[in-house]
Amino acid sequence: MNLPIKILVVGCGNMGASHARAYHKMKEFEIVGLVSRGVESRQKLSEELGGYPDFGSYEEALKATKPDAVSINTYPDTHVAYVKMALAADCHVFVEKPLANTVAEGLEIKKMVQESGKKLVIGYILRVHPAWTKFIEIAKTLGKPLVMRMNLNQQSHGDTWETHKNLMQSMSPIVDCGVHYVDVMCLMTGAKPVSVSAIGARLTEELVPGMYNYGQLQVRFNDGSVGWYEAGWGPMISETAFFVKDVIGPKGCVSIMDKGPGGSDDIDSHSTTNSLLLHHGETKSDGNFAKTDQIINTNDEPDHQGLCDLEQEFFLKSIVENADLIGHLDDAINSLRIVLAADESFKTGQTVML
Repeated sequence: MNLPIKILVVGCGNMGASHARAYHKMKEFEIVGLVSRGVESRQKLSEELGGYPDFGSYEEALKATKPDAVSINTYPDTHVAYVKMALAADCHVFVEKPLANTVAEGLEIKKMVQESGKKLVIGYILRVHPAWTKFIEIAKTLGKPLVMRMNLNQQSHGDTWETHKNLMQSMSPIVDCGVHYVDVMCLMTGAKPVSVSAIGARLTEELVPGMYNYGQLQVRFNDGSVGWYEAGWGPMISETAFFVKDVIGPKGCVSIMDKGPGGSDDIDSHSTTNSLLLHHGETKSDGNFAKTDQIINTNDEPDHQGLCDLEQEFFLKSIVENADLIGHLDDAINSLRIVLAADESFKTGQTVML
């Protein structure tokens, strides 16, 4: 493909703005338009980046700009339609997670990608995170089975709470954020998920009927490994222990020690690690530990913008090197299947067999 790659950025909120900043810095990309239903958000971002054409309609922007690639950073309920339109327009696609609202839709997109020959990258930001990569690598050395304990609760208010309520028009916190963390669990175990159960609670009447803003899922794998993930959003959510990332195996455990300087609604704190703690479970003949705990410093890790930059470097490399991304797409559909099963379990009160 000829460079620069002409890219249309759709959605100018937190993630869309961060990805637009990444494209703006990269000589291999040329932003041909910014799309948002909100006039203020797209014009503010355009002004920040020196002036790019802005549009209120994705369909009109796609026709007017004729891009080589589309970056989709809108609310999840638009992802499927927008991805299909981009692929139909012969574009490569970057799309924020989750890919789709159902597994069937994910499989339909996979078929379109295979038929088109275009590249589709899903925004699994933890996959490009150096410290999280190390976290996963260490977890794989702890033996089997693994016990994986993870959460990301957010005490949101003001604009952030409004964003969360908009997200919950179509999906719960354990679905929206859960795809990241069950994807990590699948990478750590390399095993097949076999069952999912979940609990949850509706802690406010501000939500659409049937929606809940707190949930916890439990997933069991065919190698005996188990994992749980917890997510809650809203002004009533506790700031206590809102960030737990802990993996236990027969040989010891590894944990992300520091949640970062910000509170639970600080986007940088969602991916910050600062250090990993590796505990060795081996004991000597006297019953005492054979090795001392290790602290692995990760203070040089990228911030949120740096991680978005890395995601777009991966997207670029995938296009330029004609990378095979079917495994990436299969993994995204697999994690989607798990969190949607958790949603079903919450609604039915039954364990879901996968």
